[in-house]
Amino acid sequence: MPITDWPRRERPRERLLAEGPEALTDAELLAVFLRTGVPGKSAVDVGRDLLAEFGSLRALLASSPPAGGSRRGVGPAKWAVLQAAIELGRRTLREELRERDALSSPRSVREFLSLWLRERTRESFVGLFLDSQNRLLAAEELFRGTVSQTAVYPREVVKRALALNAAAVILAHNHPSGIGEPSPADRLLTDALKAALRQVDIPVLDHLIVAGNRCFSFAEHGWL
Repeated sequence: MPITDWPRRERPRERLLAEGPEALTDAELLAVFLRTGVPGKSAVDVGRDLLAEFGSLRALLASSPPAGGSRRGVGPAKWAVLQAAIELGRRTLREELRERDALSSPRSVREFLSLWLRERTRESFVGLFLDSQNRLLAAEELFRGTVSQTAVYPREVVKRALALNAAAVILAHNHPSGIGEPSPADRLLTDALKAALRQVDIPVLDHLIVAGNRCFSFAEHGWL
């Protein structure tokens, strides 16, 4: 049965407006984006099928654009809408970090980094460069590596921090393996970066590791 034939109080879009987006299931939120289903299936049914095919919402949103047509009701245009929604979320969080002390909102920092890094299939090393009020000056990918490692050069991180006139930095990288615990190499790298930046009086406020839905903080574990 198409959604237009459902009672209004049960339709995803109407429920979202009345109760807020948090009241909807993943399949119902997808249905709001999809707008229409396919013959014999509503948009909610298509959303359920997609979640079953990919195993999770995260895997679906990280998928490549469909080539040569639709993937169970999601063609290039609808896939682009989903990706645009993700990017809007990233930019909203980035604006929040620019307007307020990043340390006063660790949740926003984690959410921003998770949206940015958790879906990547290769390791990326990034820096959040902050001003004297701990507001975000720039968020940049500094190095990109393989599935399991990234070559990071402390001198280049120092050069970029000085170029941006940063007063402090937050470092982060992802673990595509999903293992959130830092490796011995991660700890050695953090010490090297901290020492290099200390030479120019720029403190490292945290180093975070994004692994799936987890985000490990060096600062919270007393390792900085």
